[in-house]
Amino acid sequence: MMNNPYRPGAPYGGYPGYPPHQGGMQQFGGHVPPASGQFISPTGQVATTPMLPMEQSFIENILRLNLGKMATLYMTYENNSEWNAKIFKGRLEAAGRDHIIISDPTTGMRYLLLMVNLDYITFTEELKYAYPYGQQPPLATR
Repeated sequence: MMNNPYRPGAPYGGYPGYPPHQGGMQQFGGHVPPASGQFISPTGQVATTPMLPMEQSFIENILRLNLGKMATLYMTYENNSEWNAKIFKGRLEAAGRDHIIISDPTTGMRYLLLMVNLDYITFTEELKYAYPYGQQPPLATR
């Protein structure tokens, strides 16, 4: 039996070849980037500036802006002996970080589809993409 080089409790989860953990949010080289909405002035001081909230264009946020629209989702399923690709058509009901829910208006069937299998989505109508100023729904952040 081989020795497992990944030791629990070792620095960075025990992966060999990584330097020891220095603690905190410090990155290699000792540089810690400024927080969002901050910048470093030429004198080296951290300053804040009033900024409008930035839209984050993650797929789930774009889908949430377009709930109720008809969509065609192209999905791929690896190592599936029956089918490795499948197309789903339906009305977009919900979207989360890892899933999409659509419903087929002709059958009433609802599908919970995993984002990990998503290749792409097509719509037959124009998509909403930009948020109206001051009316932003909660966005997913990473």
